[in-house]
Amino acid sequence: MKKLITITKLTNLLGLLDPVTKKPKNYILRYWENEFKEIKPKIINRRRYYNNKQVALIKLIKFLHKDKKMSINETKKLLKYKINKLDDNKSYGLKVHYYKEYFKIKSKFVLDKINKLKKNG
Repeated sequence: MKKLITITKLTNLLGLLDPVTKKPKNYILRYWENEFKEIKPKIINRRRYYNNKQVALIKLIKFLHKDKKMSINETKKLLKYKINKLDDNKSYGLKVHYYKEYFKIKSKFVLDKINKLKKNG
């Protein structure tokens, strides 16, 4: 069975938090659901759950919209033209930049874990 993630966990994972209260901004994901027809969470007992494919798509939308400062319409156009297929062989494309950022964050996380293990024995 595929693992499902709640909207709050996904919002925390994406870092969409209020800077003052540190509460998750779930309304952003609900808004994106209305704007991007590709996002279709599974609703169980009136709660939203996202599978791994949906999480990857939402991460890409967040990267394009929030990190690359693209408008909603520009992001929609890129998703419509299947950015994954357009960018496969280009070393300067958005997909490559997205994965560079993703691996940079992941490697920093792993290095932090290693350093903690070294300190604690």
